[in-house]
Amino acid sequence: MADPRGFLKHGREVAVRRPVAERVQDWQEVYPGGPGRALLPIISTQASRCMDCGIPFCHQGCPLGNLIPEWNDLVYRDDWDGAMDRLHATNNFPEFTGRLCPAPCETACVLGINQDPVTIKNVEVAIVDRAWDSGYVRPSPPEWLSGRTVAVVGSGPAGLAAAQQLTRAGHTVAVYERADRIGGLLRYGIPEFKMEKAVLDRRLDQMRREGTVFRAGVDVGAELTGDRLRDRYDAVVLAIGSTVGRDLPVPGRELDGIHQAMEFLPQSNRASLGQEVPDQITAHGRDVVIIGGGDTGADCLGTAIRQGAASITQLEILARPPDERPAHQPWPTYPMVFRVSSAHEEAGDRVYAVSTQEFLGDEHGRVRALRLVEVDASFQPLPGTEREIPAGLVLLAMGFTGPERTGLVDQLGLDLDERGNIARDASYTTNVEGVFVAGDAGRGQSLIVWAIAEGRAAAAAVDRYLTGHTSLPSPIPPTERPLVV
Repeated sequence: MADPRGFLKHGREVAVRRPVAERVQDWQEVYPGGPGRALLPIISTQASRCMDCGIPFCHQGCPLGNLIPEWNDLVYRDDWDGAMDRLHATNNFPEFTGRLCPAPCETACVLGINQDPVTIKNVEVAIVDRAWDSGYVRPSPPEWLSGRTVAVVGSGPAGLAAAQQLTRAGHTVAVYERADRIGGLLRYGIPEFKMEKAVLDRRLDQMRREGTVFRAGVDVGAELTGDRLRDRYDAVVLAIGSTVGRDLPVPGRELDGIHQAMEFLPQSNRASLGQEVPDQITAHGRDVVIIGGGDTGADCLGTAIRQGAASITQLEILARPPDERPAHQPWPTYPMVFRVSSAHEEAGDRVYAVSTQEFLGDEHGRVRALRLVEVDASFQPLPGTEREIPAGLVLLAMGFTGPERTGLVDQLGLDLDERGNIARDASYTTNVEGVFVAGDAGRGQSLIVWAIAEGRAAAAAVDRYLTGHTSLPSPIPPTERPLVV
């Protein structure tokens, strides 16, 4: 394994981001030249820190089962093509996960028991970015066609992974997307400073060359009904995501200037890409309050900074997490610790253990302030802690409650589980013959790496359904849960 003493000789180093004062002036990725290129000067020594640990728990931490020790060893030995082959063996889109995944593999790293873990995520993105730069990533069209057709509804990471696997298995695949361009949240939900859309477009071009057909601007369930979809295709994969945002029904919610995060972020993405956005929701010159402390809230934060907000406050009902792994979340689980994203480095205040009581408006019916109160560990208000903070724009980033029920889900007569997601069995099959579900629509709001894993597994199930057998790899079934709390 790489250098057997590498973890003793070298400390953990990560890719260095561009200076804050520079990067907040544009929408480019926060790493100079992209995260893969930013790590190249130290990539060999970082890969050498991968231990000969015997049982690589990073495999367990990664839902895709990425062969992490193998490609670390190949990078150390300067076999970049071999490393790319091992990376692609389990992950269709490592350039996405290397930028967007929170890296549960690193918190499961054996070295991380008592030292800083291996920089797995940075090594991953360095491998794939170098492979793209060298021209090593090429289309892999099927050698023959099966004569079977599959519709994939939704073009996020789960839908794209399922589509690429099924196309390579020889099926004729069409991906439907209701937005004007393919990519789902990768296109209009993820800000440019986290992943530039050129990264997405080059992968979509590869898929087109392999034979996948993309149909953007088609609202399946409206202009194309569920019955027509089933009649037209031999199998259907639903990868429609968990898109119903959690609301905050407190007094004043009806005021202007209060929006779901996924109203705000897609508009900003379109504008940053040069598209015209009439009546755009903008943070420019406003006191912005973001309710929700997760990744979506951080995306809103970085976006509001670049739009020129007057001030930004991010609220979280939970207490501030500890800096170190707490005792009740032992290795190799994914711990709830205090994390600082690139956006948090740039500006804004983070306020913990508070609950919003009321939105206050001005004479024009627009939000002007927010009344909050501190809460205890049971989320009960603490008397005497009420206060107001200015708020000219409020963004709700409190997560999602499931897929949209109206339209396609109702038309197909799909069963839902107790959490409101589309019910499926261990083979990703719904209660409707020939209809499968993958990603957040069936799992609930989760990580990009789980979306890709489920897309791959659902593709294997569809291939078996269509042909009676499959050679496609199938990651962990949906009934198994990760050690991520």
